[in-house]
Amino acid sequence: MPLFGKGNADTGATWEPEAADGRLAQTAGADPSGVFTSDLTVSEYVLLGEAGFEPLGFVVGSSIYHIGIQVARWGQNQELGILTQAMYNARELAMNRMRAEAEHLGADGIVGVNMGMQAYVWGQDVLEFIATGTAVRAVDGPPGSHRAPDGRPFTSDVSAQDFFRLLSAGAVPVAFVLGTCVYHIAHQSALQALRQAGQNQEMTTFTQGIYEARELALARMQAEATAAQSSGIVGVSVEVHNHVWGEHATEFLATGTSIRRLSAEQRQGPSPAPTFTLGLDR
Repeated sequence: MPLFGKGNADTGATWEPEAADGRLAQTAGADPSGVFTSDLTVSEYVLLGEAGFEPLGFVVGSSIYHIGIQVARWGQNQELGILTQAMYNARELAMNRMRAEAEHLGADGIVGVNMGMQAYVWGQDVLEFIATGTAVRAVDGPPGSHRAPDGRPFTSDVSAQDFFRLLSAGAVPVAFVLGTCVYHIAHQSALQALRQAGQNQEMTTFTQGIYEARELALARMQAEATAAQSSGIVGVSVEVHNHVWGEHATEFLATGTSIRRLSAEQRQGPSPAPTFTLGLDR
């Protein structure tokens, strides 16, 4: 099984648009007198502080990508490898640029990662992939002890609350991992449709195609976690996206946060104790 996403996605991965330089220079991560920016709620900000971390800045990565063309066989289940590779590369570019902004701020990691897509009026084959999150840094402890095994900031889509719980359990996020598969589901012939008319029966061709596509996405997500030297993945979700490539072409996207256990030496003092908070919102 090929592992997508580790090919030409690295080309220009650390490129940052000049427009970001001014914004990053004014944040707390680059200037001690600067202000932090974040997408944290008030509760998340408080919990992050109790966990021994401080926010540095809101970080962004973006890639506007032209999606190629691939023709599938009308009556056959098959992966559309060209489209799968395009979706992988575009997301990897966005993720790596977001991570580069966090490195620029001296962050230990990024919490609350959100990966989105945006279509524009320039054409149906053009999509923007955007990754956002809040860069954070440990207040105490050995410098870089909470970074990923590759020495770069960790990435995670867990909330500040779940980040707090992970630290309480002696674990830390490693990477936001994903696996994707763009798959063509075979069409039914007119004869097959007639045979099924008025009958309750499983549509095995569709079941097999969906099964294989979902399994490919999940297996690739697991492979990314293994490559990142993680011990497991939390918060796994599988999304289905119907794009503009035809009524029988569907993308299956599996995402989650890979984690690793911290050694006793790497933990920064006693584990944070959870507190009960009663919200006053109606």
